[in-house]
Amino acid sequence: MQQAKDFFAESVELHTLVAENAASKMETPTLFKSWTINEIVRHLHFWNVMATCQITDESRLQDVLKVVGSNLGQLRDIEHNYFDGLSGTSLLTAWYEGIKTTSDQFSAIDPKQRLEWAGPSMSARSSITARLMETWAHGQAIYDVLGIDRVNTDRIKNIVILGINTFHWTYKVRGETAPGPMPYVALTAPSDDEWAFGDDNTTDYIKGPADAFCQVVTQTRNVKDTPLQVRGAVASDWMSKAQCFAGLPETPPGVGQRHKTA
Repeated sequence: MQQAKDFFAESVELHTLVAENAASKMETPTLFKSWTINEIVRHLHFWNVMATCQITDESRLQDVLKVVGSNLGQLRDIEHNYFDGLSGTSLLTAWYEGIKTTSDQFSAIDPKQRLEWAGPSMSARSSITARLMETWAHGQAIYDVLGIDRVNTDRIKNIVILGINTFHWTYKVRGETAPGPMPYVALTAPSDDEWAFGDDNTTDYIKGPADAFCQVVTQTRNVKDTPLQVRGAVASDWMSKAQCFAGLPETPPGVGQRHKTA
């Protein structure tokens, strides 16, 4: 499954960044809700393990999801306690090993296999794509706090497609109805390929770099802090609240709130 390979590549790239640039800075707070690098890595490791449990230990998964669902406000504490406070270089080692395990497990199954999760079941392809997206999105906060510009590859198309597919989810999670059909989206890939979605429209559209679109739908940037061209009522409304991830509705960061800090 290509998505499993892409998840592995994205995760290893982020692991290398942290190991080479932040191993001694793991308690540094980031601009993502003041989470430290330790907390971000632990969060990624925790949910990679839970994704693997979708395949190998559904009972364990459901037990953990019940605890998380009843204590959403204590998520960082749950993740900390689950790994007995694992942090620093020991956490980096465990995270890397977990990345490999998760990738191997998903590579070995049918992409269409249904897997249980919180709420409705999902396909294996959707599950590992979500892990890729989470890794990329949370990784942005680490790039930012280290002052390093990210160089993306075309594997972010997985995140673009997730963003497109969750147009209606952005409204559903808020108890709203989309104000119209999805606007035209035309993006330039890191390779300079052109990716287009929806019906061509000259009055309601989103155009620009694909990585900027990914930043908006994952809420790592306010749309006004990106070079995206957003025109039309529906496009503007969507980009003001886009949310490609599951869970409760989240408010995107304000203008200038998330950025490279060093």
